[in-house]
Amino acid sequence: MLSDLAAFGGLFLTAFAAATVLPLQSEAVLAGLLLAGGQSPVALVLVATSGNVLGSLVNWLLGRGIDRFRDSKWFPANPAALDRAAARYRRFGRWSLLLSWVPVIGDPLTVAAGVLREPLWSFLAIVTVAKAGRYLVLAAATLGL
Repeated sequence: MLSDLAAFGGLFLTAFAAATVLPLQSEAVLAGLLLAGGQSPVALVLVATSGNVLGSLVNWLLGRGIDRFRDSKWFPANPAALDRAAARYRRFGRWSLLLSWVPVIGDPLTVAAGVLREPLWSFLAIVTVAKAGRYLVLAAATLGL
């Protein structure tokens, strides 16, 4: 059985990294830990949500400083993906951040929110609702609730 530090730390780091362009699936880690049953499901959802929201915050910060980083190889969105995300963001506004949990489009949306100067308070509120909602649905499905 995993120690709490390993379980929560690994989940946090995976959720954080999954909010960037790294090809990680925090949902699989969360489901595995839920099925193992060694930790509180509520605590696991909170840790996954925290890591994923903080990873999205990094994307928002990168968007704010895009002029300095746009041409870097490690930048989390290629120019075409960023342009598509910015167009969606302009069309639907801050509520498009409710899709921040969706693979492929979510990460560029969080970068676009930074580029388009979405206020931090609304960014964090909407992204937290979206990410927590995804993890809550996954936890409920995994645990058969």
